[in-house]
Amino acid sequence: MPDPISIAVASFGAIKAGVAAGKEIQSLAKDIGSLWDSIDAVKQDHAKKKNSPLNLSVNEEAMQTFMAKKQAEDLEDELRTIITYSRGISAWQELIRLRGDIRRERAAALALKQKQRREMLETIGISILALAIVSTICVLGYFIIKKKMNV
Repeated sequence: MPDPISIAVASFGAIKAGVAAGKEIQSLAKDIGSLWDSIDAVKQDHAKKKNSPLNLSVNEEAMQTFMAKKQAEDLEDELRTIITYSRGISAWQELIRLRGDIRRERAAALALKQKQRREMLETIGISILALAIVSTICVLGYFIIKKKMNV
């Protein structure tokens, strides 16, 4: 999988080229989405400080994640400048608000889905337990009746 900062740089390049060619911001939505996804991934990588498969030293890894994070922040600042220039400061603020709203909605939907899954698993578990209890009672009843008939 490509490095998130590389994707961010490529997406920003596409946005910048599109703006230079006179495209409207709306037509660059896919590139802007890709840029933000990549920026979020870079920030998450930095926050995780995960172990590198390249066996880098702690200092090298810290410097790489720090530099990628700063580069991502710079790209986001440049995107803000482009959107503010082409649509005004209110457009940037609205975009940030919408982004937050969508993020919260997705988190709520994910939480609901996890809750429903957990409830379904609990229901299945209770059903299996009830079936096991009823089966055990039936088997015991069978043996008790069989023993009484033999007496």
